[in-house]
Amino acid sequence: MRILVVEDEPTLAEQLAEGVREAGYAVDVAHNGLDAHFMGDTESFDAVILDLGLPQMDGITVLKKWRAAGRTMPVLILTARDNWHEKVAGIDAGADDYLTKPFHMEELLARLRALIRRAGGHASAELACGPVTLDTRNNRVTVEGRALTLTSHEYRVLAYLMHHAGEVVSRGNLVEHIYAQDFDRDSNTVEVFIGRLRKKLPPGLIETVRGMGYRLANPQ
Repeated sequence: MRILVVEDEPTLAEQLAEGVREAGYAVDVAHNGLDAHFMGDTESFDAVILDLGLPQMDGITVLKKWRAAGRTMPVLILTARDNWHEKVAGIDAGADDYLTKPFHMEELLARLRALIRRAGGHASAELACGPVTLDTRNNRVTVEGRALTLTSHEYRVLAYLMHHAGEVVSRGNLVEHIYAQDFDRDSNTVEVFIGRLRKKLPPGLIETVRGMGYRLANPQ
């Protein structure tokens, strides 16, 4: 899963990016409104953390432009303490949730997980497909209750497929959602990760849909 962090204060931006990466996500960072708008308009993100007080283009304008262009990714806005006007303006502009500064990273990550779950139609923090369970709170995967050891990229691939279980996901779509923008992307590595996952997961869980991509299916 891939997250865009938009924050102009360098120290906070780095803290946010590091915390979100440690939670298992691929992260891109924008430090001003113009860059944020361009990245959100041209790249695929599973969610955005958006500060409203940005240089060059304010966060409300960025969000309005995204929504007007049909960009539907969940957006969590960061607002100043006790500034209820920002909260209202953000929600009206199309934000899905808000968090007031200063905040605890644990709360931000919990709200982020909830936004991503809701976007995929999931109510629980635990995603299940057949005997496989993925706990989004702890980045923990189990098969029939037995813990599974995965690399960070294997986990990202499986997490994206679990969030979109039953849907056909193209290789290109996986590449867009497991790598940050500045990562040396190679679509062939997705096949490697899929191959490794198949060795660790029950047979038939990950289907190949010829010419289209992969689908996570409940094995019979």
